Amino acid sequence: MKAARNGTKDGLEKTRLAMIRKVSFLQRKDSTGEGKDDAGYMDVSVCELKHPPPQLCPMPEGLSSQQVVRRLILSSIVQSESSYLDSLKRILQEYQKPLLEPQNWILSPKKVRQIFYRLPEIHQCHSMFQIALASRVAEWDHSEKIGDLFVASFSKSMVLDVYSDYINNFTNAMTLIKKACLSKPAFLDFLKKKQASSPDRITLYGLMVKPIQRFPQFILLLQDMLKNTPQSHADRLPLQLALTELETLAEKLNEQKRVADQEAEIQQLAHSVGDRTFNKLLNPEQRQLIQCELLTEIVYGDNGQVLKSKERKVFLLNDTLICANVNLKGPPDISSLVPVGPKYTVKWLAPLLQTQVVEVGQDSLQSRDSVITGRRRSSTTSTTGKVFLGPPRLYQELEELQHDLAVVEEVSLLVGTLHGTYQNLNTTVSQDWCLALHRLIRLKEEEIQNANKCRLRLSVPGKPDKSGRPVSIMVVLNTPSPLSKISWVNRLHLAKIAQRHENAPGWECAEEDGKTKAPFSFPLLTCKLPVFSPQTLKLQAALHSPSQSSLLGFCTASTSLPQGYLWTAGGGGVSSHGQLEIFSLNRATPRLVKTIPLRSSILCLEYVKEPCPSTEEEAEKAQNAAKMGNIICVGLQDGSIHVYSSVDTAVQCLLTLVNPDNSPVLCLKHSLSFLFAGLANGKVAAYQRKSGERLWDLDSCRLVSLGSEPVCSLLTLEDAVWASCANQVFVIQVPSLHTQGFEAHPDPGCSVSHMVRSGGGVWMAFTSGSSLQLFHTETLEPLQEVNISTRTAHLTPGQVCVSSLLVCQGLLWVGTSQGIILTFPVPTLEGIPKITGKGMTSLNAHCGPVDFLVSTSSTLASDLLRRDSILNSREEGVNGEGGGGAGSKGDDGGPRLEQSNKPYNSEAHPPREQKPKRLLLQYRLHSTCQLPGKLLTAQPDQGSLRAPPDSLEHSPEDGSIYEVSEDPDVWVRGRPVEWGREGEARRNKVTSTAVVSGGRGYRRVGQTAPAYSSENTLLVWQLPLAFSQ
Repeated sequence: MKAARNGTKDGLEKTRLAMIRKVSFLQRKDSTGEGKDDAGYMDVSVCELKHPPPQLCPMPEGLSSQQVVRRLILSSIVQSESSYLDSLKRILQEYQKPLLEPQNWILSPKKVRQIFYRLPEIHQCHSMFQIALASRVAEWDHSEKIGDLFVASFSKSMVLDVYSDYINNFTNAMTLIKKACLSKPAFLDFLKKKQASSPDRITLYGLMVKPIQRFPQFILLLQDMLKNTPQSHADRLPLQLALTELETLAEKLNEQKRVADQEAEIQQLAHSVGDRTFNKLLNPEQRQLIQCELLTEIVYGDNGQVLKSKERKVFLLNDTLICANVNLKGPPDISSLVPVGPKYTVKWLAPLLQTQVVEVGQDSLQSRDSVITGRRRSSTTSTTGKVFLGPPRLYQELEELQHDLAVVEEVSLLVGTLHGTYQNLNTTVSQDWCLALHRLIRLKEEEIQNANKCRLRLSVPGKPDKSGRPVSIMVVLNTPSPLSKISWVNRLHLAKIAQRHENAPGWECAEEDGKTKAPFSFPLLTCKLPVFSPQTLKLQAALHSPSQSSLLGFCTASTSLPQGYLWTAGGGGVSSHGQLEIFSLNRATPRLVKTIPLRSSILCLEYVKEPCPSTEEEAEKAQNAAKMGNIICVGLQDGSIHVYSSVDTAVQCLLTLVNPDNSPVLCLKHSLSFLFAGLANGKVAAYQRKSGERLWDLDSCRLVSLGSEPVCSLLTLEDAVWASCANQVFVIQVPSLHTQGFEAHPDPGCSVSHMVRSGGGVWMAFTSGSSLQLFHTETLEPLQEVNISTRTAHLTPGQVCVSSLLVCQGLLWVGTSQGIILTFPVPTLEGIPKITGKGMTSLNAHCGPVDFLVSTSSTLASDLLRRDSILNSREEGVNGEGGGGAGSKGDDGGPRLEQSNKPYNSEAHPPREQKPKRLLLQYRLHSTCQLPGKLLTAQPDQGSLRAPPDSLEHSPEDGSIYEVSEDPDVWVRGRPVEWGREGEARRNKVTSTAVVSGGRGYRRVGQTAPAYSSENTLLVWQLPLAFSQ
C-alpha cells in the first residue's frame, strides 16, 4: 500500500495483485457475462413468415427403398432440429427474458447473463441452419443432398467458440442457479411455476443440458443417412466429410467438458476440506483427476461378517489416491430442479506408488516386514498377521476341500489293495471321488473369484507401529459393477506407469492442446525389450496373434498387455537365414516363449482372421477350425510362404506356398477367399482358399502383373485389394482380379511404401519425402496432404522420410527414418480421416529408422464382466437341463438335495445354526450297478429294486454312497456365454490395446544415444482399456 501511495507503476501492480488475493470479487475476471467481446455475432431475429420452418413435400411415386429411408431420416433431422430450436426459444423467452425485466429483478442482470451465457448465439447459429435446411428440404426430390449443408454450417470456428464457451460455463451456471435457489426463495418459486406450467414438465436443467447432447444426436442421424446412401451417390462424400466435422467438433467439446468437470470436482473437494496444505495438493497445474466414483467401503469383523458399510467418494489423482466421506444432504425442492453438489470430508489419502491392488489369494505376496491390518472392528487387541477380507467362509471351505482330497487320495490307494470285488467300493469309484473333489475345488475357486469381481481390495500405507515397522492397511471397496472394478484396477496400474521417468513427460504436444488433454490420452511406454541377440538379424515385421488365457486372474487380466502372442520376424543383415521369436503378452511385460529358425530371410507376416459365422453350419466349421489354432503366414526372401498353425506356444507348419517366379515376398494380405502376396518383380500372387476349408489351394496361384517395380504395400478393403507399384496404386477387384490404377505421386521415382485405412480414407507414405497423402476409398480422389517435418522441431527437414504407418484407436502413428514417432488424431467413425490437430511427438525414440508399428488388441473374456456366472450356471444345471438327479428321493422318500446353490452373500450375517451339508462325490458315474462284483451293504438283498442298466435313475445302493445328486458332467469349467440370454455380457465390451514399435536401440529425444544403440529393440506403449457396447 505504501508503494501504491508513492504512485509508482510497480507499486500499483503489487496493490492490484494483493487486492486480487484478498478480495473475492476482484479475482480473475470471469470469461462470462458482460464485458465479453462478442464481435462477429449479431442479434438477428428470424421472421417465420419470411422463413417458414422446413417441411417435406408429399412423397413421390417410384422411389427406391433407399430413397424412402433417406426421406424418413431427413424427416427425423427436421423434427429433431425443430424440437431443439423450440427448447432454446423456451430458455430465452420463458426464463431469461422474464428474469431480465426490471419489474422481475429477482437476480441481477449480470448473474442472469452468466447463467444463460452464449445461449443467444447458439440459438442464432441454429436459426441460420434451419433457414438453409428449409431450402434444402424444399428441393430434396431433385438434389437429395444434405452433407454439404452440415459441413458449411458447423465447420465454422464461431460454432466451436460459442459451444465451447457454453460448455465451459455450464458447471458455473448450475452453481449460480443452486446458490440462487438457496438464497432467493422467489427464484425457487419462479423455477417451480415454470416447470409446472410447461406441458412436458421439463426442468430448466433438462432444457440447458440439450446443447451438450446436440452433436451426438446429429452424428447418429448422419450415420444412418450414410448407411443408406449408395457409393455412386453425389451425397456420399459430403456426408462423410460432415461426419468428420461433427465428430471432430464433438470430440473437442467432450474434452472441454471433461476438463470443466474435473476442475469443478477438484474445487468441490478443496472447498469442502478448506485445509491450506490440502488445497496445495489439489493444485490443478500439478495434478490431474484421472477417475472418481462413488464406492462402498466394507468393514468386516473377525469372522468375516459385515459390521459396517459406508458410501465413499474415491478420487484418483495422477500421484495420489483420496477417499472422502460424502454428504449429499440438501433441500429436496432444489435437488429436483438442479443437481446439488455433495460436500466431502477426507477420510484418508495415500501416495499412489505405495498403494497396491491385492488380488484374491495374493495376501501372502505382501511384504513380510510389514504388518497387514484390515479396516475392521475387532474384539481382540491384536492387529498383526494376515487378515482374510471378503467372504472368509469360502476360503475355509476351499482349504477343507483340499484337505479332503488328500485324504480321499490316500483312501483310493488303500481301496486298490482290496482282495475282494465290490460294485460300490473299488478303484473306479474311488477315482470318481477324486475327480469329483477336483471339480468341487475348481468350482470353489471360481466362486471366490466371482465373489470378488466387484470387490476392490487396496493395501494402503498406515502409520508405523511402536517398533517402527511399516503398517499396511487393507481397504475393501465394493464397486457398482465388474466393469467399474476393471476400470479402477487398470487406471491405478497406468497411473503408476505414468510416474516413470520415461513417461514424465513421454510426449511433446502443442501448448494449447496439452492443456485439454486427458491424463491417459498419451500412450504410456510400458517396457523396452531386446530381440534377436546377437545382432546378426535385422527386424523386419511383427504381428499379434490373439489368444484368451483362462488362467489369468481378474486383476491380472485388467493390467496385462493384450492377451495373446507377439510374433517378431528377423532377416537380412549379415545373415542369409531368418528367425521368428514369439513373446507371450499375458503379463505386464512380454516374455520370450519360442524361437523358430528358418532357412531364408523373413520379409513379412500376416495374421489370418476368420470371418464371423452367420449360420449354424458355418459355426460348426468355425469350431472345427478353432482346433487348428490361429493361422499365420510368413513371407520369405526365397519366394515361399509358410503357413503356420499356432495354439498357445505350439507351432506347426501346415502348408508351404510358392510363386512360379520364386520372387521374394515383400508383403502379404488376405481377404475372405484369397491370400495376396506382393512380389519384388512387380506382380501380385493370389492364392484361392479351398472350398469349405481354411487353407489355400497350392495349385490356385494366379499372377497379376502391375509393373516392373516391387509391390511394396498391400491393403484389403471390402471387395478389393489395393496394391502399390512405384508411384501407382492399383485397385484389384475380388474375385475377378480386374485392376484399375491411379497415380498417387507425380514423381515416378517416389514409390508408395505404406498404406493404412481409416473410415472412408487411405493414408499413404512414400519412399522419399516427408509427406503423407489421404485418398478417398470410393472416388480415389486426393483429400489432404500433410508434411510431418513441419509438425515438430525434432525432425531435420529434407532428411527424413516415413518408415512405418499405423492407425489405432483414433491415432495415426507415423514412424520416421530418424527413429522419432509422431501421432495425429484422426476420426474413428465412417467419415474421412482428416488430420485436424497439430499432433504429438514421442520423446522415446529409436536410434535408427522405425522398422514397424504394430497394434495389439484383445477383448477381455466376457465371464469377467458377469457376476456369479458359475453359480448361476450351477443353478441352471440343478433346476433345468441335466439336473434330473437333483429331484431324486432318498430312502425316506424325502428330497435329497440339501445343499443350497444360491450365491454366498458375504455381506449377510451367517446363520446361527446350519445343518451340515452333504455333497455328492460323483463325477462320471451315474450308478454303480453296472460294475462287477457284489453289492457291499448292510441291508438285505434288494436286487429286485435295481433300476435297468440303461436307466439313469439311482438305485438304493447308490444312496449308501451318494447323498446328493447333481449333473456330473457339465459344470467343470462353467458354460460359455449364451448371448441371447446374458444381457450384460452382450452389451459390454472391454478392449485392451497396445502399440509395439521395432527398431535399432533406444534413446530419449534430445539426449545422446547410449553405447548399446545397435541392439534390436521393441518399445511397447499401452493404452487405457476401452469400454464400449
